[in-house]
Amino acid sequence: MVPMDIEEHAFPHPVPPTGGRRALVVGLGVSGIATAVRLRSIGWDPVIVEKSPGRRTGGYFVGIFGAGQAAARRLGILDAIPDRSPANSADYVVTRSGNRRSGLGFTDFPSEPRVMSRGDVEQGVFAALPDDVEIRYSTSPVHIEQDTDGVDVTLERDGTTGTERFDLVVGADGLRSTVRRLVFAPHEQHLHRLGYMIAAFTLPGPIGGMAANEGAMLLEPGRSLLVLPFAGRGPSAFFSYRTSDVESQFSGRPVDRLRTAYRPEPYGRLLGEALDAFEATDEYLYDTAEQVQMSRWSKGRVVLTGDAAWCTTVYSGMGASAALAGADLLGTMLRRHGDRIGPALRAWESHLRPPIASYQRTGIAQVSLFTPSSRRQMVGRRIFEFVDRLPVLGAALRHRLDNSEDNVEKERDIAFVA
Repeated sequence: MVPMDIEEHAFPHPVPPTGGRRALVVGLGVSGIATAVRLRSIGWDPVIVEKSPGRRTGGYFVGIFGAGQAAARRLGILDAIPDRSPANSADYVVTRSGNRRSGLGFTDFPSEPRVMSRGDVEQGVFAALPDDVEIRYSTSPVHIEQDTDGVDVTLERDGTTGTERFDLVVGADGLRSTVRRLVFAPHEQHLHRLGYMIAAFTLPGPIGGMAANEGAMLLEPGRSLLVLPFAGRGPSAFFSYRTSDVESQFSGRPVDRLRTAYRPEPYGRLLGEALDAFEATDEYLYDTAEQVQMSRWSKGRVVLTGDAAWCTTVYSGMGASAALAGADLLGTMLRRHGDRIGPALRAWESHLRPPIASYQRTGIAQVSLFTPSSRRQMVGRRIFEFVDRLPVLGAALRHRLDNSEDNVEKERDIAFVA
C-alpha cells in the first residue's frame, strides 16, 4: 500500500467556491459527476450540463478494480458503491439445448473487482455532489471558443441559446462527445471500431432456469450472451456479436437486429428469454464497440476525460475505474498548478497516458474472452477453464495472470502522485 500525502489526497469535505474559478462539466455520467465532486473539493465552482432530460438509472455491469477503488476512497464514495457480487455464486456455460457446465464468470478473472451496475456507481458519486452544484438538464454546448484567459461556451436548451464564460471546460460526455467534436475533430478521426456490437440491460429477474446467484454464458463463434447475477437487484444481460457491417446494425429496431444476429432459431430457453426481455424494456444500451484514440486530451482550457478521451470499451472492464481515477487526478493537478491551467492539464495527461494505454490493450485482448470469434478460440477458452481448475497448474496460471503487467495496472493506484 502506497502511503498517502494527507493534505494532497484526503478531501472528505467540499471547499466552498472561492470565486472566479468556474468550470463547465459536460456530461452527467460517472466521469462528469466525479469530476464535479473533485473540482468542488478544491474550491472550484462547477456547472454540469446534461443533454438528457434527467439522470439515467440502471445500466450494464461494471467492475471497480483497485485503481478505481483507490480513487473512490479519496473521493469519499467507496462505501456508497455497493458490491453486488452474490454470495456463493456459480457460473455456467450454457448451450441452446440447455446443457450446462461449470465455467468462469466475470469475477473469476484476475483481481476480483467489486461488481455492480453502472447506475450504482453513478448514484454513489451523485450522493457526494454538494446540493448547491448547478445541474442543467436538456442542455448541450453548440459552440466553444477560447482565448488565453477563458472559454466562451454557447449552450442550447429547448431551442434557446446563451453564451457564458468559464475558466475550464471538461468534456465528460461519452463516446460520441460533443465537446470533442466542437473543439478537436469529427468523430471519425478518433473512433476506432472493433467490429462488434454490444447490447446490455437489466433483467427483471433470473432467466433460463438459473438461480438468483447463478451466472450464465452462451458462447458461439462470433456471438455470445452473458447473464451476470447481482445481489439485491435483477441480473445484467450482455449481448456481444461480431459484424462486418456496423452501419447496417443501426437500421431497424435493435431487438430485430439481435434476433437476426443470433439466428437460426430455435434460440433455446436462455437466449429466447433474454431476447424477449430486451424487447420488453425501455432502458438498454445498444451500440458498437469502439475505442477513442487521441494524440492529446486537452487543448488550451478544454479537456476531455473518461470515455470522451479514451474509451477502453466494456471488454476491458476498466471504464468506471478509469473515470474515477481521471477525475481524482485532475483535481490534484489543478490544485498543484493553481491558475496555470495548461501545465496542470499536461501533467494530468502525462501521468494517465501509460495506464490508459494498458487498459486499451486489455480491452482488445479480452474481446475473445467475452466473445470468441472462432471455434478455435472457443477451444482455447475451454482449455483455459480446464487448466484453471487443476490445483497446481491452476494456481500457477492465476499467479501469472495476477502478476502480468496489464493486470498490475488495473490494481495500481494510478491517480496517486507523491
